[in-house]
Amino acid sequence: MFNFNRDFLMGFLSGTVAGAVGYRLYEQNKGELQSLIAADPGAGATLGGDPSLEELVAQKERLEDLIAEKQL
Repeated sequence: MFNFNRDFLMGFLSGTVAGAVGYRLYEQNKGELQSLIAADPGAGATLGGDPSLEELVAQKERLEDLIAEKQL
């Protein structure tokens, strides 16, 4: 029973440290990450932006191709 508690605590502490380091890295690079998202032309459609007609037609054709493949 003692090993279970020790293993649990070590895992919990490791996860907490990894989460804290990841959050700190995210906060430090937040502007760079947001600029990468803004530079991606397809990100607007997935984030609730207003996609252009060309983007919608391309997505429609891709979906129709996927549906045709599944039906075969």
